[in-house]
Amino acid sequence: MREQNLERLSTIKTSIKDPLYLAYKPLFADLKAAIAQYGKGDVFDIGCGNKPYLPLFQGIKSYKGCDVVQSSDNSVDILCTTDAIPVGDSSFDTVISTQVMEHVADHRKMLSEAARILKKDGYIILSVPMAWQHHEMPYDFFRFTKYGLQSVFENAGLAIEYIKPNGGKWALLGQMRQNIIMSSTRGKKGIFRAILRIFHRYCLKYAINIWYSLLEKWDYDDDFITLNFVVVAKKK
Repeated sequence: MREQNLERLSTIKTSIKDPLYLAYKPLFADLKAAIAQYGKGDVFDIGCGNKPYLPLFQGIKSYKGCDVVQSSDNSVDILCTTDAIPVGDSSFDTVISTQVMEHVADHRKMLSEAARILKKDGYIILSVPMAWQHHEMPYDFFRFTKYGLQSVFENAGLAIEYIKPNGGKWALLGQMRQNIIMSSTRGKKGIFRAILRIFHRYCLKYAINIWYSLLEKWDYDDDFITLNFVVVAKKK
């Protein structure tokens, strides 16, 4: 059974002092652009957590969300699994789901449910990681390539508008270095780990973020590998 009241993302603000800055900056920017263009009407958030993206939806009619457990801010409207969402067919103009599908064992059924609850010509905005360490174990099942996403969306009756990689090779390398350092020091004893933890908190994380952000601007390349994908698709 998954833990109740999990700490979830509550804001889409990030800065150079955030150890997840290299991942969050491009992800938030691409989701913001997709929501501005395609988010409308009645909105449903699959795996909504604390609904961090709600402030980006302007002029919508309603915003509801589901999740398998209640979130830390008690923001979940419907507790359910993604393969059996208790809302009617063709109920929503927009479906959003961010960093959720990798945690769903039957992700094909999740997309079928998203298509079912969407109105005709409605849009789904979805993000998933391509390169990330195991997280929320043991409920971490998949990583998706661009071509895998094309296949599962088309099989669900959702026509791809675009698939956008976010975070190039340098952002990925820098973010993995941040994650490795945090994993190596979190909750572990020893004088060396303690020194590294303090050095990372007050100095190293800033240096990594600044250096790899500069490399991203100088030599951006997301064809080789990327951190995440943002997908926008339309119900056929």
